[in-house]
Amino acid sequence: MPIDAAKALAAEPRSGEITWDRKDVQLYHLGLGAGVPATDPDELRYTLESKLHVLPSFATVAGAGSPGVISGLSMPGVDVDLARVLHGGQTIELHRPIPVEGKALATGRIAAVYDKGKAAVLVMRTEVADAEGPLWTNDAQIFVRGEGGWGGDRGPSTRLEEPTGAPDRTVERQVREEQALLYRLSGDWNPLHADPEFAKLAGFDRPILHGLCTYGMTLKAVVDTLLGGDVARVRSYTTRFAGVVYPGETLRIRMWRREGSVRAAVSAVRGVPPLERSREWGTDDASVLADTVVTHS
Repeated sequence: MPIDAAKALAAEPRSGEITWDRKDVQLYHLGLGAGVPATDPDELRYTLESKLHVLPSFATVAGAGSPGVISGLSMPGVDVDLARVLHGGQTIELHRPIPVEGKALATGRIAAVYDKGKAAVLVMRTEVADAEGPLWTNDAQIFVRGEGGWGGDRGPSTRLEEPTGAPDRTVERQVREEQALLYRLSGDWNPLHADPEFAKLAGFDRPILHGLCTYGMTLKAVVDTLLGGDVARVRSYTTRFAGVVYPGETLRIRMWRREGSVRAAVSAVRGVPPLERSREWGTDDASVLADTVVTHS
């Protein structure tokens, strides 16, 4: 069997030093579409070094994500075809605000292996700490199609009940045509997001936007509209990737206030084939992020 759950869970963690500086943070923010309008004081917090703060989702790219998902897929007990791998979900837990520049130790391991029948799910955990203590914990949920069925633990259900009532806020964010090309400079060089021929081989009409770019854009929208622009209020952020976004489309982000948290639902507007359109949100919307929760102070 390509995945030996017991061996994968018992494998020694892998550690590596990561560093980042103001330029890395600014580039990441620009890759999310920050800086429009360029002179807006609220946007300058993402783009101008003298006012800079760090959006917590930067944790997914800091140090190019080292040791990262690809490293996890080469751990003992894991031997899978990358063509069968899907990024199913992402969770960040913040232990304190991320500094605008830093050096830290990132330690990665496989924290769980679940048997979903037709697929296996690997939870790849990366814990990051600097000289002052823990900074953040990243959990990436990775689906490996065709690798389930060995009778293992199915794991917890991550599906949440749909929010009820009208959203407290709805915003739309345009995805620029070149946005995936800019976002990939933060460390995700997968040609799926840049090379039209490669995208066709993968079954897409054209290159798609990184799921983690949509993830970051959504968190920025929540922080800017419901958290007063204060990134330090974010405690955790989780989502399930439910669909793809193409550059040039628009993200529709619906937000519901809850005590100590914000629920969000994100869909792509325009350019979606009819069979992929979400009945729930109407004929122009296709769900791309689901079960999305930002907890905050």
